[in-house]
Amino acid sequence: MPASPRVQVDPPGFEPPRCDTAVIGCGNLLRGDDGVGPILIRRLAEAGVPAGVRLVDGGTAGMDTAFAMRGARRVVIVDAARTGAAPGTVYRVPAAELADLPLHLPHPHAVRWDQALAFGRWLLGDDYPTDVTVYLVEAGGLEPGADLTPAVRRAMERMQKLILADLSDKHSEEDPRD
Repeated sequence: MPASPRVQVDPPGFEPPRCDTAVIGCGNLLRGDDGVGPILIRRLAEAGVPAGVRLVDGGTAGMDTAFAMRGARRVVIVDAARTGAAPGTVYRVPAAELADLPLHLPHPHAVRWDQALAFGRWLLGDDYPTDVTVYLVEAGGLEPGADLTPAVRRAMERMQKLILADLSDKHSEEDPRD
C-alpha cells in the first residue's frame, strides 16, 4: 500500500491522548459469543491494568477501531471469529502478519478488524502504532440475546490472563527502575 500524505484528523490544537497500549474489544454484546471483546474490556477494567493502558469498547463500529488506535504506541485487539474451528479456540495474530493488509472498505458500516487496521495504517500514517496484536476467539453461538457459551467464556478468561501478563511484562521492561 502506498504511503499516504499526512492527514489532519483532529481540529488544530486537539491531539488524542497518548498511551503506551490501547486494548480494543470489538463485537456485539447482544449476539452471544460475538460480545467477547467488549466483555473482556469490562473484565480488564474491573481487574485493573497498568498505568499507560487505555481500554476501549470498540463495539460493532469497525471504523472506530482505527480512530481508537490514535495516540497508542501499541494496540491489542480482541474479537470473535468464525473459522470452523472448535468454539473457544484462541488465535494470536502478531503484528508481523498484519503488516500488509489490503485497504478494501466495501461498506463503511460493515468494517471488520482487519479492514480497520488497513484503514488505520492509511489514516494515521507515521502515527500508526508500532506494535499491533490481534486475539481472536472462535465463536460457538451468535444468537441474539444469548450469553457467552461456556467454551468462549473459558477462552476469554485465558485471554484475560495472557493479556494482563503481557501488559505487565511490557510495562516492567520499559521501567528502568525495575
